Amino acid sequence: MDEAGAGRRRQNEVYRAGVYGHLPRVPVAARKLQAAAKKALNARAYAYVAGGAGDEVTQRANRAAFDRWAVVPRLLRDVSSRDTSVEIFGRRLPAPLLLGPVGALELVHADADLAVARAAAATGVPMVFSNQASVSMEECAAAMGSGPDAAPRWFQLYWSTSDELVESLVGRAERAGCDAVVVTLDTTMLGWRPRDLDLGHLPFALGKGIAQYTSDPVFRRLVEEKVAAGGPKQPQPRPTPAAVKALVGMAKAWPGSFRDNLQSPLPRAAVETFLGIYSRPSITWDDLAWLRSRTRLPILLKGVLHPDDARRALDEGVDGLVVSTHGGRQVDRSISALDALPEVLGAVAGRAPVLLDSGVRSGADVFTAVALGATAVLLGRPFAWGLALAGEEGVRQVISDVIGEFDLTLGLTGHTAVDQLSPDVLRRVG
Repeated sequence: MDEAGAGRRRQNEVYRAGVYGHLPRVPVAARKLQAAAKKALNARAYAYVAGGAGDEVTQRANRAAFDRWAVVPRLLRDVSSRDTSVEIFGRRLPAPLLLGPVGALELVHADADLAVARAAAATGVPMVFSNQASVSMEECAAAMGSGPDAAPRWFQLYWSTSDELVESLVGRAERAGCDAVVVTLDTTMLGWRPRDLDLGHLPFALGKGIAQYTSDPVFRRLVEEKVAAGGPKQPQPRPTPAAVKALVGMAKAWPGSFRDNLQSPLPRAAVETFLGIYSRPSITWDDLAWLRSRTRLPILLKGVLHPDDARRALDEGVDGLVVSTHGGRQVDRSISALDALPEVLGAVAGRAPVLLDSGVRSGADVFTAVALGATAVLLGRPFAWGLALAGEEGVRQVISDVIGEFDLTLGLTGHTAVDQLSPDVLRRVG
């Protein structure tokens, strides 16, 4: 129990600083936060984080789904002390909130995943290491501590075309102290993303967001084998400033001396190897048993939207699910994550934790998702905007703001603990 509560503490912090003319480093409201980040970022970086699939109908649907639910507050209950914590896989977390995996964060801030890891550790909120990170999981884990007092962290897995690489990544996640593996299944191919296509921009093709790969011994061996094998020379277009800049970026992404890398074929081969290996469209249910045999960690499937898939996942021995549309980035006109949640929960029937990702922007959104039955939610774009504006401090503020609002919403609706929430506290209004 927290006598003051995260919400009142956060308010007091802001208002006391305001007396001296100090305002929050990043806007508190979600819309203003995104607008400020848009001004701070270049067009490519903003488009990559903000963009969705197709006409972005799924993105809008994820937000509209929250607007169809209203909270019904209850009065005259003692809510002076509140407990926002939840337990997942034997670990007590400060709130039903995790930082979801966001790739290529070097686009928005030089400290990238490392700043996020530090902010997560400072707040006790788990960070899900992105498989498409700009900083290796080992570096992020070192920033989050080790041993019994280590900050919680999970690992997102994209199933590569190389099972040997998959096994290596999962083994590294175990050694890095991760509590779970989140297998992302809705991105076996990149969705149709017009914002990125219009700009001709894929960060991975420039060597950005591939740090988990270039830090992996199996991947590095595959790159070296590709170079050794040679092959027919492809005609090269006339060099341009953009091409030179891309080659410099690739050289920076490969381990070792930057000067040596500029003259080495390995950095470019690493990008080509990544583009050919990063995801496997042929993955099926039969592959899950192989993964289960390769790790002792709990396995969650991310991207589940259909109740039949939820049932099958549990029958296959999966430990948890993440209901997600990948932030609306993969399939346009998909069902929203929040709309899919009730049927998935019905199929699971309490046998495993079910988390929600996609469309979460505020503490009130966290409250709604948890009241509908989600064990916890994953936050994505908002912390990326905070990172863009103020680095680690910006991420910390976004986390504190979301948890603070969740805490106050809990108390102001007449509740003192997360397990008191149920669909009965909501009314469907649309």
